[in-house]
Amino acid sequence: MQEKGFRSGFIAIVGRPNVGKSTLLNCLLGEKVSITSSKPQTTRNRIRGIVSRPDAQLIFIDTPGIHKPVHRMNELMVETALRTYNEVDVILFLVEANERPGPGDRFIIETLAQVATPVFLVINKVDLVEKERLLPLIQEFSTLHSFEEIIPVSALKNDLGGLVDTILKRLPEGPRYFPDDQLTDQPERFIAAEIVREKVFELTKDEIPYSSAVVIESMKEEPEITRIHAAIFVDRESQKGIVIGKNGALLKEIGTRARLDIEKLLGVKVFLQLWVKVKKGWREDDRMLKNIGIIEEE
Repeated sequence: MQEKGFRSGFIAIVGRPNVGKSTLLNCLLGEKVSITSSKPQTTRNRIRGIVSRPDAQLIFIDTPGIHKPVHRMNELMVETALRTYNEVDVILFLVEANERPGPGDRFIIETLAQVATPVFLVINKVDLVEKERLLPLIQEFSTLHSFEEIIPVSALKNDLGGLVDTILKRLPEGPRYFPDDQLTDQPERFIAAEIVREKVFELTKDEIPYSSAVVIESMKEEPEITRIHAAIFVDRESQKGIVIGKNGALLKEIGTRARLDIEKLLGVKVFLQLWVKVKKGWREDDRMLKNIGIIEEE
């Protein structure tokens, strides 16, 4: 039953890789549901985060960064982001305060020109620049697109500059889609896999983060512990040795960091067992891409 005067809607967060989309989502929720990294293209799937208030419910969608695709996986990631445009009530186009509009931003703006959905320009990382530098940046972006709102924020510093209240004014009256205490519609298995992948991003370099994927092979809840068996897939045999590390040290560190975060997420003690497996060309394999959620179930 719809509550009188209650507002609800869907809001997409789009932008180039590594502009802070996942950090913004986590800031909006007050909890971590989307993994973050200093490396670009961390987010591969659409992550929904839910903000519930007495008068409204906002469902935010953290989309993969829009970039020039190299593999089929990247093509699907970009398709996912672009498809989201017509499925939401508001689009937040996230840019960095310390970066002038580049080719990536201009490409995204070209795609935004084709939709009727209201677009807000959200300028992130304002804590990194002096205030007088913001006005020229706003003017430059304003010549490229007619934005409904322009809002400076610092997601890392938890300064959202009235973003939520501004979004609320644009949302229609609607139902409460999710229970008030639900932060995301992603299952625990998915988030656990993402946490392991985040640690791979943190602790490896070069091509390894982009050549790896994580699959939860089993997740069993027992009275006092949850047992998780997960596989880290890489593209080549040489990468397997790198992820394992000397005497298994790197894999152990990945597991320890991931286990601690998963325990915070689940609120229970976790036993996490990791394996590293080689699957050549997995980024072109539809079955594998479906397994990690890049190809969404119909």
